Amino acid sequence: MLTLDSGRVTWDTLPGDGLADRPAFRLVATDLDGTLLRDDQTVSERTLRALARVAEAGARHLVVTGRPAAACKQYLAALGYRGLAVCGQGAQLYDAGADRLLSSASLDLGLAQEVVERVEAVLGPLELGVVTAPPESRFKVTPRFGERVRHGWDVTADRGLLWTDPIDKLVLHHTSVPEDEVESVARMLCGDRVTVVHSVRGMVEVLPAGTTKAAGVERAARLLGCDAAETVAFGDMPNDIPLLAWAGHGVAVANAHPALRAMADEIAPGNDEDGVAVVLERLFGTPEEPS
Repeated sequence: MLTLDSGRVTWDTLPGDGLADRPAFRLVATDLDGTLLRDDQTVSERTLRALARVAEAGARHLVVTGRPAAACKQYLAALGYRGLAVCGQGAQLYDAGADRLLSSASLDLGLAQEVVERVEAVLGPLELGVVTAPPESRFKVTPRFGERVRHGWDVTADRGLLWTDPIDKLVLHHTSVPEDEVESVARMLCGDRVTVVHSVRGMVEVLPAGTTKAAGVERAARLLGCDAAETVAFGDMPNDIPLLAWAGHGVAVANAHPALRAMADEIAPGNDEDGVAVVLERLFGTPEEPS
């Protein structure tokens, strides 16, 4: 059970959890979409068994996702996840067991609008999305944002309605310019005042300055009593680059963006081939399949 004590997270002692019994990696940090989750958004039985073996070995699993906490609860429930989670690209620290957001960073509305103006001056009209601040964490988008509008998105043709509530992030989409180029232009024009990341096909996220998965995981790891050298991290997109660079061992799945594969310490099989489980079985041992 996870508890907070004077700013430090403590856990109930596990059987055999002495220092001599602990594996080389005490923290397993995994991205969700495209990494731990299969393309159909499910978690395989093999992956669940591998994560159970991690826990049996006395190590911790830390979910690290670009999704806001409110949008990842169903996936955490499918994992039986009760610990800390780093959400919103590192902007949020969420206690899944208590269903409580411990911290969150917001993006200044005026700055977000300035980013849009400056990028559009170079690339032309953008389709926009914003994620509103907790607890709602609503996704508001303009009509041509992405290939399809997903259930639960608020669609508006009036851009002014994007700026009526505090926001955690701004998301840029261009209908004809590749996302890598949109990311590069946004970072060149505004990267000294915001964090710009590419995490999903067709989407470029703009976040408060200093917000990265690495920064979020570093804080969570400190609370858990772990450090970078004791962490193995898994990802699939450029927003995972800081995380894999920070960790003692960084693993990109085979379906990862070329930029992440180029800097990873290891390339695992793809997310639909249970790549995370393959590596965890090597590091922590292969769990017995149920009879």
